[in-house]
Amino acid sequence: MKSFRQELWFEVKGRRAFINITSEVENALAASGIKEGMLLVNSMHITASVFINDDESGLHQDFDAWLEKLAPEKPYSQYQHNGGAEGNADAHMKRTVMGREVVVAVTDGKLDFGPWEQIYYGEFDGNRRKRVLIKIIGE
Repeated sequence: MKSFRQELWFEVKGRRAFINITSEVENALAASGIKEGMLLVNSMHITASVFINDDESGLHQDFDAWLEKLAPEKPYSQYQHNGGAEGNADAHMKRTVMGREVVVAVTDGKLDFGPWEQIYYGEFDGNRRKRVLIKIIGE
């Protein structure tokens, strides 16, 4: 069994964004040489997410609006976490809803996806550098 590890780095300008990272993950899989196994992609930051869904801009706008209703950024005073110098309690909650990681089967050197599935990085507290881990194990 082999293993492969790679990091992706992001610095989103602004507070929130959804970035399709499928091609970067596919490039890492190709570089690994692994043909059969499992691939993990996870955010290494508590205010960012990795998830799988459709590549459709209207859906991404819906995610953003829905998450803002569930955990509105303002007023900052509504969150205990924001009591000090923090102002990102909503980002922690949005990450919890959208998830930390995805695991995808690797079959014949390709991501074993269903129709329309793509991998996304979700940023909920941008304007600083953050990383995503790709870990692949298999043969």
